[in-house]
Amino acid sequence: MNGNGGSIKMKRIGILGGMSYESTIKYYDLILQKYYDRYQDYYYPEILIYSLNFQKLIDCELGDDEGIYVNYLMTGINSLQNGGVNFILMAANSPHAVYDKLVQKSKVPILSIVEATAKKAQQENLRKLLLLGIKFTMQSSFYKEYFAKSDMEVITPLDSEQDIVNQIIFDELVIGKFTKESKQMLLKIINNYNVDGVILGCTELPLILQQNDTDVILLDTVELHVEAALQYYLDQS
Repeated sequence: MNGNGGSIKMKRIGILGGMSYESTIKYYDLILQKYYDRYQDYYYPEILIYSLNFQKLIDCELGDDEGIYVNYLMTGINSLQNGGVNFILMAANSPHAVYDKLVQKSKVPILSIVEATAKKAQQENLRKLLLLGIKFTMQSSFYKEYFAKSDMEVITPLDSEQDIVNQIIFDELVIGKFTKESKQMLLKIINNYNVDGVILGCTELPLILQQNDTDVILLDTVELHVEAALQYYLDQS
């Protein structure tokens, strides 16, 4: 495919967002930015966004009924499908804890952020990685299990450090607040572990941590997910 949109059968991308709005904005921005970088034209992908209620999602994640969590995510997925999208991105890491169940229910493909991140880790020959994210993600097994299939080990910080990361994300990053103090705390946690890579397993973390902040390879899950989505879009169009 080339950038001449006049001869292209356009596909429509669905973004399941609101988890939080900061990362949803980043997804939208990056998809269009990366398209233009490739083709230098304005035949941008059609994009439909369904923004979930963030607090309701958090309540579902922290609840003890996985079915309610899946059903709430499916309300957004179904709305995107009804809007004519050809595939979907969930603009967050944590919903991938129930990715397999969502894929079974969805009528269109849902591109996995975990798969995109694992592919990059393999390309970089990473063997041991530190996972940072909200506590729900760090205490879930979906990253560890997927990476283990390729003989990669994923570890998580101590509980006390998880509390710090979780607090920084929910009290600051999701509302667009970024401080030098929080960045230094996150870098200190990273430096406590002998790993060859760090999974920024919350879509807000790349908003405060960049590769030039550390010598350890940072896997920006947003960037990798968007790259995979744009490539999928171009392959399908």
